[in-house]
Amino acid sequence: MEEKKVKPTKKFQLSAGLVLIVSAVITFSIFEFVCGHPSHFMGGDPNNHPLPGDLLGTIYKGGYIVPSIQALLLTVLVLSVERWFAIKKANGTGNLVKFVQNIKASLQTGDIETAQQMCAKQKGSVANVVNSALIKYNEMHHDTNLSKEQKLLTIQKELEEATALELPSLEQNLGLIATATTLGTLLGLLGTVIGMIRSFAALANAGAPDSIALSAGISEALINTAFGIATGAAAVISYNFFTSKIDSITYCIDEVGFSIVQSYSATHK
Repeated sequence: MEEKKVKPTKKFQLSAGLVLIVSAVITFSIFEFVCGHPSHFMGGDPNNHPLPGDLLGTIYKGGYIVPSIQALLLTVLVLSVERWFAIKKANGTGNLVKFVQNIKASLQTGDIETAQQMCAKQKGSVANVVNSALIKYNEMHHDTNLSKEQKLLTIQKELEEATALELPSLEQNLGLIATATTLGTLLGLLGTVIGMIRSFAALANAGAPDSIALSAGISEALINTAFGIATGAAAVISYNFFTSKIDSITYCIDEVGFSIVQSYSATHK
């Protein structure tokens, strides 16, 4: 009977650079035309202090570093959603842990055909890797030229090649999310320092302490800190969550791969 491989998983992914550019256009537009609208400031002039309790006006006074941080935050959120769909598709249609258990049970009884049927039903990256190894398993079963050790090495090589083909795409865009964990916080601190410098410079030019101007300047500067910390926290949570999911997928592949090799070794001379 002719063996058919499960079709390679279609990868769901977005360009991190494109997402960042679109996010920047959105956040800078909102910053300029919504937060910077004259209705949020005393006397209808964006150069004046924001109206008391007006958050949008306060955000605008935080300076152009604020929309930069917001663009990074929006990028992290969009890429996190994109990675969630990508990894969900890689897991396949059913429960991954149960799938691994069923494959191992079929291997113990030597029922390779059932195991392949389960791969076709499960789909996803793990099923594709396992199915490739099972096809090679059957090929080695009918091969009379190679020694047992050579056959085992061939199966192992097939596992490694299939894994190398499927898994790297799961880490797509995680590099930018990892960068955002530090960059977001640093941009927030930079905006805060610049805001504090401006606040104290304004006080010095006034010639006398102005508690109202000082408190307003500090609140404006801390807007940068707030968005920076939010961006860093979101990026850390997202990165750790998805790397743990990828590690789980890798572990499942390694576990099934080891079972396939052991099963062949135990049942063939």
